[in-house]
Amino acid sequence: MIHLIDVDPGNWRFGLKVSESQKHYVSDSYAMLARAYAYREQRSRAFVIYNDETPVGMGLYYDLPDLECYDLSQIFIDERHQGRGYGRAATKLILDAMKQDGKYSKVDLCYIEGNDAAKKLYESFGFVEIDRDEDEIIMELVLAK
Repeated sequence: MIHLIDVDPGNWRFGLKVSESQKHYVSDSYAMLARAYAYREQRSRAFVIYNDETPVGMGLYYDLPDLECYDLSQIFIDERHQGRGYGRAATKLILDAMKQDGKYSKVDLCYIEGNDAAKKLYESFGFVEIDRDEDEIIMELVLAK
């Protein structure tokens, strides 16, 4: 069963990574953790995605108070575990956690143009494109109550 565990001193060094062909689209785990630290004042939450006891990916989100929304900054599934529905299951858990938190009623994210898997995943949850910034496509989801 997929579940999220906040990053702690015992679980941040698993060496999770995406395939070489995906590195253009996703930051590595160290850059993600640096971003989590940089956004710690915005309630950043970095987590490891587990399938039962096996770490299969990582993710990060935080508050964007100026835009009154959550920023789903990153989610990735390790190259050895892709194609099994873990990304979809983790995204649902993340969105559920945001709804339960209840601070904001919307979620923003961006993905790099050409990352068709991310686009398809986000659209399946109801995210819609709201803007573009060079090669980044910005999407938004209004959280259902």
